[in-house]
Amino acid sequence: MPLADFRSPRLFVDAAFAADARVPLDRAQANYLGNVLRLTAGSPILVFNGRDGEWRAAIGGGKRPDHLVILHQTRPQDRLPDLTYAFAPLKHARLDYMVQKAVEMGAATLQPVLTRHTQVSRVNVERMRANAIEAAEQCGILGIAAVNEPLALDRYLGARSPDRLLVFCDEAADLAPPVTSLTGVKATNGIDVLIGPEGGFADEERATLLRQPNILRLSLGPRILRADTAAVAALALIQATLGDWNSGSLPA
Repeated sequence: MPLADFRSPRLFVDAAFAADARVPLDRAQANYLGNVLRLTAGSPILVFNGRDGEWRAAIGGGKRPDHLVILHQTRPQDRLPDLTYAFAPLKHARLDYMVQKAVEMGAATLQPVLTRHTQVSRVNVERMRANAIEAAEQCGILGIAAVNEPLALDRYLGARSPDRLLVFCDEAADLAPPVTSLTGVKATNGIDVLIGPEGGFADEERATLLRQPNILRLSLGPRILRADTAAVAALALIQATLGDWNSGSLPA
């Protein structure tokens, strides 16, 4: 696969791409290219839409950019691993950070889950989607992670497929090397990684989780991690053992 170009400006544009196609820019995109990046007509950029791969384009317009001319494809579309990150939402900047890092780590779906001790009751899903797009733009990622509406824990568990592996990151689990716990595990129908709130799961929530089919209870070490740190740690472990950092069992 061609290497990503990290020197060229890169923009997510939700439009179909084809050679010589003319794609209009919305106001925010025009402002970003013209006023933030100070690019002018004819300047090259990279664009992607999460479906058609990555393309080189040229900025069109007069004093202000108002459209793109699609030139040629630079990378074909790939697929994100079948990995869902389910988490209890955090507040503001820490939620932004967690969403960005989950996308960088290759999560294909982000699922907010509301538990008894969740810190926030309202989740700005559009802000989460904007952070997911920004992370993909900055990191050369071709796919856009889906961001789902929040679900209560019981509704989330009732809706998920029992064929998927549920990796339950539990601060109350017996201490065991996490790499050893994941070695040899098969996840041919995808993985859901679940991390709870910083107040932890309530006893009845933990009991319900431990009754789920196809569950792997995972310790993240001898120290209690903040939820945003736990996200990076858990997803790194999954990708290194079962995911696309390794020739593991996790499908795309």
